[in-house]
Amino acid sequence: MEEMNQQHPKFSVGIDLGTTHCVLSYVDTTDEEARVSVMPVPQLTAPGNVESREQLGSFLYQPHEHEMNPASRVLPWTTEPTALVGAIARNLGAKTPIRLIASAKSWLCHGGVNRRDAFLPAGSPEEVEKVSPLRATELYLEHLKQAWDHANPNNPLAQQDVTITVPASFDPAARDLTAEAARNVGLVHLTLLEEPQAALYNWIDNSNDSWRDQVSVGDVVLVVDIGGGTTDLSLVEVTEDEGNLTLNRIAVGEHILLGGDNMDLALAYRLKMKLAQDGKELQPWQVQAMTHACRDAKEALLNDAELQAVPIVVPSRGSKLLGATLKTELTQQEVQQTLVDGFFPKVAITELPVQKSRGALTQMGLPYAQDAGITRHIAAFLAKQANAQGGEAPAQEHNPFAGMPGMPGIEQSINTDFIKPTVILFNGGVLKSELLANRLQETINAWLIDAEAESAKRLTGVDLDLAVASGASYYGSVRRGQGVRIRGGIASAYYVGIESAMPAIPGMTPPLEALCVAPFGMEEGSSVTVPSQEFGLVIGQPVHFQFFGSTVRREDEAGTHLDHWAPDELEELPEIHVTLPVSEGRKEGEVVPVTLASRVTELGTLYLEAIASDNGQKWHVEFDVREDNTSSEENA
Repeated sequence: MEEMNQQHPKFSVGIDLGTTHCVLSYVDTTDEEARVSVMPVPQLTAPGNVESREQLGSFLYQPHEHEMNPASRVLPWTTEPTALVGAIARNLGAKTPIRLIASAKSWLCHGGVNRRDAFLPAGSPEEVEKVSPLRATELYLEHLKQAWDHANPNNPLAQQDVTITVPASFDPAARDLTAEAARNVGLVHLTLLEEPQAALYNWIDNSNDSWRDQVSVGDVVLVVDIGGGTTDLSLVEVTEDEGNLTLNRIAVGEHILLGGDNMDLALAYRLKMKLAQDGKELQPWQVQAMTHACRDAKEALLNDAELQAVPIVVPSRGSKLLGATLKTELTQQEVQQTLVDGFFPKVAITELPVQKSRGALTQMGLPYAQDAGITRHIAAFLAKQANAQGGEAPAQEHNPFAGMPGMPGIEQSINTDFIKPTVILFNGGVLKSELLANRLQETINAWLIDAEAESAKRLTGVDLDLAVASGASYYGSVRRGQGVRIRGGIASAYYVGIESAMPAIPGMTPPLEALCVAPFGMEEGSSVTVPSQEFGLVIGQPVHFQFFGSTVRREDEAGTHLDHWAPDELEELPEIHVTLPVSEGRKEGEVVPVTLASRVTELGTLYLEAIASDNGQKWHVEFDVREDNTSSEENA
């Protein structure tokens, strides 16, 4: 029976591994009438108190050794949980933020740190136990797995088809780390799915086949997903194939660390300034703690327009200070002014995000977006993807300062055209607020009206908190041939840097050329030989590979050689540092003539293969930016 379960999983399970919440959904694959359901997840909400909730908070709390007695940590499936995750972590962390790990997902995709190093909570004192972003991700998945196995003892999660969602803008490195975390907790039948696609799948599933009446050939769907940590943008085109409507994902946005977390922080700083006017100065840790209180207050005020204000208690330390605990309040007006005008300003389509010159020294933290105006980021995305449907390249006005260093605040070019969405689908907890959703829709439609295009229609019928997870389990049915599939392949073309052979010039490194190793739209599970001249591959010594990605160069085929490109055409990705193994018959430091091939795995991660010209030996360079120098393997 167990063997049969392994061959034919009973359930398709979808997991939304969100920045601030995780959700698990499922559908019974043996029942054609079965609908997608969300599984309530048992979790501690306070010491000794277990509740089941549809969302598991993506928070991990590292308690002091004497903070909680063992009896107060008991979960339905264990008396000794490995970690305190979910609602209890969020609640305890609001009082003691230095022990709280939040936004592990954002750290997981940050190429500027070693994501296997234990350094979270970032900036916490030595006595607080540290974990890596990878380990934190594993602990969230482990809690979901144990909750599922407790509820379904005859169908353990490891034997089900599991789809985990990731931002469309995740690069292959972050995808691979997500997959690694899942494999480390025993999830082997694994697929990764882009979050905006999952939200669209959920809308299709909820429409009961009437979705074809709501969109038509030529429609362009803009999916805007604003969650706790990121703003994720995708464009999906409605096309026709042998008389049937089909969906094709044609573009995704850059990875923008801008979402609900930024809004909570903005509100906390607004209250800090309000208290400062009364002569009450707050320490940084108090602002951090107040940020968590602002999250709850923000949600209450946005969900209830009649509510005028929510009291905020500012924590203090030491028994002598208990009497001096500060109190303030967050008002409806403050929330609306800060969030609507600050994050969703009414701007023209030509107003792009402001890039300020950076300070030379900065704290090691997350690379948050510098411009908080989400509408400006959407304008930049639509302008950049003006030719995503295969039309002409975007018209640009000449800028005499383009490309000149030291000219902050001057755009390199001014886009005067943009792709015009006809349909909008919103997702993410932030857009549950009708106030914010309406402002965003009004701004996008103002751009369309100014361009003499029709207003975009907004799709409804999805639960913005649960849509991604629900769409992920529905996608399991799609993979078995039921329902409509959104096609697209990889959302970026990838290039490897090749050092030019040129004479040495004092003070100048040889310029890089870029070789396309994976074209835009390359399907998962496919491979391609990269036609090009032979290259010399250094083995047995530390070397680095430089990769680039492009979401706009759609026509480049594998083997396309670029010796120059516009600044906004290629995005430099983190270097991969490896030492390629020395095989029998070769020596350390040898330069082996090789040709290149690449493949995209079923998970959407990219592998570059170097093949020795003399005997066919292969070296695989995994495009996963592994920081422990094990990202290569040699096959005889």
